[in-house]
Amino acid sequence: MKIYSIHDPEFKPYGKVLENYDTVCLRKAMDAIPLPESGTAYEPSIPALEATCVYGQLQNNAYGGMPVQLGMCWGRNTRLNCLEYHRDSEVNVGAGDFILLLARQDEIVDGVLDTAVVKAFRVPAGIPVEVYATTLHYAPCHVDEAEGFRVAVVLPRGTNTAAPGAQPMNEEDTWLTARNKWLLAHADSKEAARGAHIGLKGENIDISDCI
Repeated sequence: MKIYSIHDPEFKPYGKVLENYDTVCLRKAMDAIPLPESGTAYEPSIPALEATCVYGQLQNNAYGGMPVQLGMCWGRNTRLNCLEYHRDSEVNVGAGDFILLLARQDEIVDGVLDTAVVKAFRVPAGIPVEVYATTLHYAPCHVDEAEGFRVAVVLPRGTNTAAPGAQPMNEEDTWLTARNKWLLAHADSKEAARGAHIGLKGENIDISDCI
């Protein structure tokens, strides 16, 4: 699988680089959090990260003053497994380089996305990248197994917390697995085993041979 850079023109439909943010303090705070023993971990809101100087800039500039949460996804991963989307953009910042596997909402056909359309993008350490609301994404992938990955995740406050429990009104409503989180799972994933909508067909992409 080809791994593009976020500076390549291929990235333009999926997101953009946010310029002039100083993320040194955020990277230091992320590095202080140990990696899980295996797999990945995610916390929507982490006080130590929200105490960094860049939090207010991300809230007031990147999100125009909307209340946001600053959490993290971290660990080791090379597989696709699922794709999710929100009703708004997500901003990611890596303590080190990492890789995103991305697709677009308009590539979903009858509730299913063919993983052949998924593209991989390498994000350099410390660069804030906006992933558009129309972009499907999930857990980042590491570029070095020994180092793993630590990726800050900025979203409107409340995202990825407990689902609202609303009565489904349409097919898309059945994909909602948390607040502001719609999920398409591959049949091979643990999320599918827990009852998530199986919305990915084709290969469950593994980039371990590409890094």
